[in-house]
Amino acid sequence: MAAAANSELPVLPDSVLLQVLALLPLRERLRAARVCRRWQRLAMDRTVWRHVDLSPHRISSQTLWHLVRQRLRDSLRTLRVRGALHSGSKRRILSPALLAALGKRCPQLHRLCLTEMDLRPIPYENVPPSLTALELSHCEIPAAWFCGSAARALPQLQHLIIRNVPAFSDRHLLNVSSQSSLKTLSLCGTYRVTDTGIQRAAPHLEELERLVLRHCVIGDSAVGFIGRHMKRLRFLEISDTYTLTNAGLACLASLQRLETLCLDICDKISSGAVIALCQALPQLRNLKLGGAHFEDEVIDKIQASLPHCSFSLMP
Repeated sequence: MAAAANSELPVLPDSVLLQVLALLPLRERLRAARVCRRWQRLAMDRTVWRHVDLSPHRISSQTLWHLVRQRLRDSLRTLRVRGALHSGSKRRILSPALLAALGKRCPQLHRLCLTEMDLRPIPYENVPPSLTALELSHCEIPAAWFCGSAARALPQLQHLIIRNVPAFSDRHLLNVSSQSSLKTLSLCGTYRVTDTGIQRAAPHLEELERLVLRHCVIGDSAVGFIGRHMKRLRFLEISDTYTLTNAGLACLASLQRLETLCLDICDKISSGAVIALCQALPQLRNLKLGGAHFEDEVIDKIQASLPHCSFSLMP
């Protein structure tokens, strides 16, 4: 059977094998290059290196330098890298020089996803200016990030996802919102972002289409500014916010383009306020509620009042 399988492989066109190789993890992709000359040629093709995920591996700075110099080219669109911030190791994966080289070698790099990285020694000016999407998970960042001198090109971000970055603050939010036209903003576990930060950033977030606020210290005031300025929102999630009340919830009625609403509500919000809000949103098609125990009668009432909206409970 093995011989039969091997005899069939040459029949597959290059286009099919390129798609298969692009789906392989990095380690398997490099191993495939050793099979034969044809596979080596295909494994090194630039289309295979458009999306590179290094996050499953604990790589060194030397390995990443080698990849930047030998493998990552102008076809690269997405790069995911995991550091060693919480491993007890003092080694640094990224440096200003490495990021500068990455930006020069890969001018089409649009999405950069960093996990467990210590970015405090790295000026924001060294981040590749071609980026339109940046994801930071469990990272450390300096106070002056998301800003830089006018003489250097900075990323014009459209999508920013922050997960458990404890240093991310109101100042960072204002910096990034005032310099970029964000369409996606996801803040999870950013307890330094407050109502005041949302208030100052909201006028710069009028192009926002997707907003996620999870484990953030915000209340009615912040929600009021969301309703006043972010009228292009189509997706909104507000969860683990225990100071939100019926009055704040009502401010979201101005989001006439909203299609999906996810709320993790507390006992300060009534089912009647939820129904009134949803009935005021003509484009709403998905409603997800969590954070409270709903009696069957309440669930039936919500479903009956929203016949054109899919309703579900979040765990």
